[in-house]
Amino acid sequence: MSLLLDLFKSFKKTHTCKRPFDGIKKGDKFHFIAMGGVGQSALAKILVKSGYEVSGSDINDSKYLKELKTLGAKVFIGHNTGNVPQDCFVVLSSAIKEDNPELIKAKELGLTILHRSDLLLALTHNFPLTIGFSGTHGKTTTSGLASYLLEKACKKPAYAVGGIIPELNTNANAYKNSSMFIAELDESDGTIVKYAPEILVINNLEADHLDFYKNGLSDILDTFEKLILSEPDGAKIIANLDDDGVIELLNRLKNTPYIKNITGFSVKKALNIDFAPDIIAENVIFNETGAEFEIVYKNKNLGNVKTSLKGIHNVYNALAVVTALLEAGCNFNDFSEYVSGFTGMGRRFQTVFKNESIEIIDDYAHHPSEIRATLKAADEYKIKSSKDRLTAVFQPHRYTRLKALWEEFLECFDNCDTLVVLDVFNAGDEFDPEFNSENFAKLYKEKHPSKNTFYIKGKIADITPELKEKIQDSNSKDIILTLGAGDITKLGAPLGAELSKKD
Repeated sequence: MSLLLDLFKSFKKTHTCKRPFDGIKKGDKFHFIAMGGVGQSALAKILVKSGYEVSGSDINDSKYLKELKTLGAKVFIGHNTGNVPQDCFVVLSSAIKEDNPELIKAKELGLTILHRSDLLLALTHNFPLTIGFSGTHGKTTTSGLASYLLEKACKKPAYAVGGIIPELNTNANAYKNSSMFIAELDESDGTIVKYAPEILVINNLEADHLDFYKNGLSDILDTFEKLILSEPDGAKIIANLDDDGVIELLNRLKNTPYIKNITGFSVKKALNIDFAPDIIAENVIFNETGAEFEIVYKNKNLGNVKTSLKGIHNVYNALAVVTALLEAGCNFNDFSEYVSGFTGMGRRFQTVFKNESIEIIDDYAHHPSEIRATLKAADEYKIKSSKDRLTAVFQPHRYTRLKALWEEFLECFDNCDTLVVLDVFNAGDEFDPEFNSENFAKLYKEKHPSKNTFYIKGKIADITPELKEKIQDSNSKDIILTLGAGDITKLGAPLGAELSKKD
């Protein structure tokens, strides 16, 4: 557990202030360093809408900052010492470095400095019931879907989600009388152990964020075990009984009183004999628009659910949300009809360009399991929509992730007809002369000689002509899937325009 001790040494940096932080109180002021990010802006928005004075800065303007300014927050573009108020709590994320001028100024002023996880924890205490969505994959989709369903059912939820919910055009909200808080709980830096939601959803567990979890899944299981063992009496744990990582975690808890708090969900009817599911998705049918299935809850058939989200992984996402809302006391008929209206979060199988012959879909998938699931869903969609070819354009995210999961990445592109590998989005990592995109594409081609595989060097803004040359076929109806957590999201629209040009 040494990584967790190191974490708290890193983040528990509390400095003398007029009032050390022991929860949110009336009259408190907050300043966010890098307020324009999706996570920081969500917390800032909830505070502003709850009546607190909020300021913040970021290097560039963004839609999140514009919305916060409209709501009444004080917004600064650029990090400068003069932005920091004399008496406030300063909120930052793990991305902020020690040499940030606003962080230096906050320390000089003796202000209390909070990691964003500490503020999120405090917010959970402001509402009678918190549902925390966690797991390696699907956190943003599940927390977004839950927030959307509660809004549509007029339950007036508060929520902080890691992406824009298209139908609501926001990533966060709060009402004066909100009784339920939906929170996306990020495990990437270990701070998830701070939380203690009344309902904790664990969708899946796999090795990821290997820059932090040096021992892979073992460290992640340690973290989630610590999280569960700190849950309050009576807390409910919603667990995917079809996931190997989750089962491994539950096996660790077998001899603890927490095992009785488990509510399991399953699509496969939980083949593991040690844990019986409480809720099952039965008779799953996939179609061009998504999927349809029946909900059987504690041996009672509650009715059908239709989802517009594609792929079996999104059946699990929808089932996780349905289970959580039922365990929270919601009536199935109050929200089930709205599931089909949720079209997914931004960058989750999102169509960004479409004409008669080409559809370009953008997806955030950057882990081998995510890529495999997304490509499987795309291949099924290709067949049902009568398309001819599926091209995957892959931008690896971090050299450390590509290196750690090298073999898994080499085996996760089976469902595409053509694979195009772009340069690594380094996210601060140093270039790796061995584990990089060029070498990956070369080795992939050797291992899969029948697959059309290309490596394209260059920045996203410069590669569309070469990419067009590699993949265009005027006689083919194509799906092009852009994959990655970096700036590949900027590729779809200009690529669509380039492919639409008549030579």
